[in-house]
Amino acid sequence: MAAQGFESRLERFVEGAFGRLFKSGLQPVEFGRKLKRAMDDHRKISVAGRTIVPNRFEFTISSTDLDAVGEMLGTLDRDLIDLARAHAHDEGYGFVGPVEVAVVGSDDVRPGLIELDARFVEGEGALPPGSLLLPTGDRVPLGEYVVSIGRHEDSTVVLADPNVSRNHAEVRPAGDGFVVIDLGSTNGTKINGVRVAEHQLRDGDELRFGNTVLSFRAS
Repeated sequence: MAAQGFESRLERFVEGAFGRLFKSGLQPVEFGRKLKRAMDDHRKISVAGRTIVPNRFEFTISSTDLDAVGEMLGTLDRDLIDLARAHAHDEGYGFVGPVEVAVVGSDDVRPGLIELDARFVEGEGALPPGSLLLPTGDRVPLGEYVVSIGRHEDSTVVLADPNVSRNHAEVRPAGDGFVVIDLGSTNGTKINGVRVAEHQLRDGDELRFGNTVLSFRAS
């Protein structure tokens, strides 16, 4: 099922704006396939028992192809990052730092070819990356600090929801990841529909505080 999901996303990736890459001689699908192959082939088991994969991807194409891609580079980078995150979520992979993609040009690469260098690059403080995705689409980055959630104006994440307590919950670094801790709130904290007192966050977890839903992203 995970493989089918990746292929479906890859089809959408190719059918989008990147159909234009064919004009430069590049095959857009090869960016995605090389990315997936690099993640699968270079996965490792961390000391904590997590399966981790590279998070820094540098694609090298010919200088001619780079000129042809031109203004689409930023969009290409962002879509490849999303593709990497989605594949990691499907397979249960983790990253040791933020996912980064760069596409560079070289006179040593023939037009139409794509080379990829995939590496493990630790995040600041050696903590894996993480963020809370708000209903607005904004992200609250997580790190070596406590993120407070509630109606109180001094909370890191202020939720204007009458069903949320003033001091509702906290997200804290723990081990090689993050945990959410309920602070004795009136209506409780739910993760994926289940009320919890404390929970180790995993990529894609849905966090419900009152009637407000956030989600955890591991990259």
